[in-house]
Amino acid sequence: MNRAAIRAIYVSEMTRFFRTIAQSFISPVISTSLYFVVFGAAIGSRIDQVEGVSYGAFIVPGLIMLSVMTQAITNASFGIYFPKFIGTIYELLSAPVNFLEIVLGFVGAAATKALFIGLVILGTAALFVDLQIQNPLAMIAFLLLTCLSFALFGFIIGIWAQNFEQLQLIPLLVITPLVFLGGSFYSIAMLPPVWQKITLFNPVVYLISGFRWSFFGVADVPIGLSLLAIAAFTALCLGVVWWIFRTGWRIRT
Repeated sequence: MNRAAIRAIYVSEMTRFFRTIAQSFISPVISTSLYFVVFGAAIGSRIDQVEGVSYGAFIVPGLIMLSVMTQAITNASFGIYFPKFIGTIYELLSAPVNFLEIVLGFVGAAATKALFIGLVILGTAALFVDLQIQNPLAMIAFLLLTCLSFALFGFIIGIWAQNFEQLQLIPLLVITPLVFLGGSFYSIAMLPPVWQKITLFNPVVYLISGFRWSFFGVADVPIGLSLLAIAAFTALCLGVVWWIFRTGWRIRT
């Protein structure tokens, strides 16, 4: 394995991230604070507890998942799309670097950025509510798997996209609505029975439920299903990335 190539891609992507560290750091802090003002204060004052957890604390895992998924997709998609846009992707493809090393460099950097944002939001949330994480190892595992899987998904979007508008299409019109409808700010047990069954077709439900379980020990779906869902999604993304490099779809034409 060409570790120098992986490191070069990774460092290049992380350098671009730290050039805008103020925007990368301040933006999620402000967004999280606004969510707590609107949901935690305005709505939380009318809702005492959800499944035995204060409403302000209950929404923290959903807020983290919302930002982590969005940031992982955005960073990974832009990271691979920009070399396509300016044509440097051909230099990368002609270098003695295989597809796995390219993916590790771009996806690893995007996952690191998303993890950083997730930890920043977690720290910001701790300023507003009293957080006690019951299963810290499970929390870190879910966070890492989410960062990795959605960075892979963003990498696929970056290869698929043919313009800058398409880069934002799926994060804004697909991922964000799925997160909001996936129990990020409420328990699906609060929904009517019919909508509870419909909500279970939303894959994000399983990620948020498992992540919330690591905080409070409560979940909308069994923890085993949550692990199976994120493992299956990661495997699917890996398979699609392998097929893309095997066929050269939208990277050699």
